[in-house]
Amino acid sequence: SKHPAQSTAFRASARLQLVPAAPGASLAERARDDRHRHAYISTRLASSSRRRAAETSTAPGPEASAFAMPLTSGAYTGTGQYFVRFRVGTPAQPFVLVADTGSDLTWVKCRGASSPSAASPSGSPRVFRPADSKSWAPFPCSSDTCKSYVPFSLANCSAGTAPCSYDYRYKDNSSARGVVGTDAATIALSGSNGGGADRKAKLQEVVLGCTTSYDGQSFQASDGVLSLGNSNISFAARAAARFGGRFSYCLVDHLAPRNTSSYLTFGPDASNGASSSRTPLLLDALVAPFYAVTVDAVSVAGEALDIPAEVWDVKRNGGAILDSGTSLTILATPAYKAVVAALSKQLAGVPRVTMDPFEYCYNWTATGTPPAVPRLEVRFAGSARLQPPTKSYVIDAAPGVKCIGLQEGGWPGVSVIGNILQQEHLWEFDLANRWLRFKESRCAQ
Repeated sequence: SKHPAQSTAFRASARLQLVPAAPGASLAERARDDRHRHAYISTRLASSSRRRAAETSTAPGPEASAFAMPLTSGAYTGTGQYFVRFRVGTPAQPFVLVADTGSDLTWVKCRGASSPSAASPSGSPRVFRPADSKSWAPFPCSSDTCKSYVPFSLANCSAGTAPCSYDYRYKDNSSARGVVGTDAATIALSGSNGGGADRKAKLQEVVLGCTTSYDGQSFQASDGVLSLGNSNISFAARAAARFGGRFSYCLVDHLAPRNTSSYLTFGPDASNGASSSRTPLLLDALVAPFYAVTVDAVSVAGEALDIPAEVWDVKRNGGAILDSGTSLTILATPAYKAVVAALSKQLAGVPRVTMDPFEYCYNWTATGTPPAVPRLEVRFAGSARLQPPTKSYVIDAAPGVKCIGLQEGGWPGVSVIGNILQQEHLWEFDLANRWLRFKESRCAQ
């Protein structure tokens, strides 16, 4: 089928609302969670070369418009994640999931889910009931999908007709166990007919994990995970394949209140036009399911820092990925030391204070006149420049206290651009053409 003309591309747009995470979360707890996640990412990358390369279908569906989901910060739950509202099953059952670009399996807590406190963000236990969904279809464990693509699958089953099981193990000793199948997700197609009711559509055969038991802190604040990773079983790949091969999100300030939302959009985003910067998106089997970009240089106060090129090279055990599931940006040791040295040199006149987990924290109110925070700039391949707001890297850690909000990762190892550094920008992942586009935006709708 032909691509629709540009003039009709935005007639129906569909959106998933993004909800932010919570001011109640201590930065020390967030930093600990980020370190666990970084270890998990490193483990996944170390084993990814043994897995098949991800395949993303880029053929748009017949309607090839777009859809979007509300997205908010999960700060109100004490986590550093962003949440999205998601409806799955026939009839549709509503959930609040973590929007995660580092995940290839979408899963929801399922009937029989056991946990010390299986409460959803709304405070009530909310679980998926596959028996109540006419469209639920479990994968047999003998299937190619189960054997080749489901992460942490237990494919060595005794009976070929047994359901495909998984046992996700995370570095912080959290785990999620259940069975994988497909089901239909209900999405809202927002028409441009001026205030009319949103049209609903079903996205069929979304790969879904039904998690019947889980433990650890990672999943207490949400009903599960919406996979936005680079994998042919992820929700992002399935939805983008039907809506023009791309998806985008805009992360509101990570401390924004619960009622401040933006959107996770599949299909063309009318607001991400010619003013965007763009850099090649590395959809490499070496880094799947993560999205990597090439960093050319990092500068502080206009001065390029001396960071070895191999730190940014995925083929030399380095590289940089964008991860919506990590809060604080984690830089490999040579990059971390260079960036922190340059920033702290510029802030040398401000009295230092000690605050876990950061190396450099400052009593911001001690001098009367707050100092100017030096400009941090990340230059990506293709001359795309990210100039985050100063609050994204010199962050509010306590009343009157600001810290250089970066963490040190191991070297060799990957650097992770976390969601705080991504906040107040619109990011578009063009899977079909392998571009990452971004531009400044206040995000709030």
